[in-house]
This record gives sequence, structure tokens and C-alpha cells, in this order.
Amino acid sequence: METRGLFSSIEEIKKKGFLGFVSKAELFADCTAIPKVKGVYLILYAGLKEPAFLEVGCGGFFKGKNPNVSIAELKFKWVPKSQVIYIGKAGGSSSSATLHSRLKQYFAFGQGKAVGHYGGRYIWQLEKPRELIVCWKPTPDEEPRAAESSLMAEFVTQFGKKPFANLKD
Repeated sequence: METRGLFSSIEEIKKKGFLGFVSKAELFADCTAIPKVKGVYLILYAGLKEPAFLEVGCGGFFKGKNPNVSIAELKFKWVPKSQVIYIGKAGGSSSSATLHSRLKQYFAFGQGKAVGHYGGRYIWQLEKPRELIVCWKPTPDEEPRAAESSLMAEFVTQFGKKPFANLKD
């Protein structure tokens, strides 16, 4: 399977117009760098080997649902050779969310709060989720859902399955 392309390196991702590249730890402390516009975002894992997975992560229990899955499920979902482990969107014609508001919600979920960002929850079962890198791309002339779908299709073409933490079909 071909693994060269958009999702193989930060340099390739930057060529596609993504900005930020800030650790979650830095954004937990100060998220003012995230723009208040619609767009798409990526969560990146820069490690060279499969990360350690936790039985119980730090994600919130949204609507009382346990966000944790088995380590076997996490290992099955892991995509070797990809730095991108989650593709997300914010805003659009049917949503007033911005990259700033959506990522803040995502971070709150990762701090154990019961907020509506249940998607991508596998990330919070990684041993060091605060070391992950976040980047974003404003999409002023494109619906974020369409941009996300395009990125997802390119990822599946490159790796044969969805990013590690993308769960919806």
C-alpha cells in the first residue's frame, strides 16, 4: 500500500495550507492562536512507533457513555506510518462553530468534561495525549464538511482505512 503523500509528513501537510502545528499542552494553556473561523483540523502523532494505550483515558462521559474501548480495539484502529490520527471539521452552513470553539470543546472533553465531542475520543486513551500536535486550515470558500470528506477520502486511498480516531462511517 502507498504511504507517501499528504499524511506522511508535516511538510506535506503544510503544503496543503494547514497552519498552527501546536501541541495540545500549549493549546490547553492558551488557545488564542486558533482562529475563530470555519475550517478543518488535524490531530497529529509525531512518534516513530505505536504509542502506549491506556485502559482508561481522560475523556469525559458525554451523556453518561463510557468513552473508553479495549486496548485491542485501539491497536486494531492504529494506522502505522501516518502522522494524522484524526480529521475534524468546524462550522459550515448548518453550524456556527468555529475552529476555536470546536477545538476548545474537544480539549474540554479530553479534560474529563461531559461535552459534545465524543468523536475522536480514542485519542484520550493514548499515554501522552497532550504531546499530540494540532493544525488547522480555514475554509472560507468551501464547506468544512466537504473539505473533511475530501481529506478522509485521500487518507483512505493512502492507507486503506480511516484515521485512528475517526469513528463515523
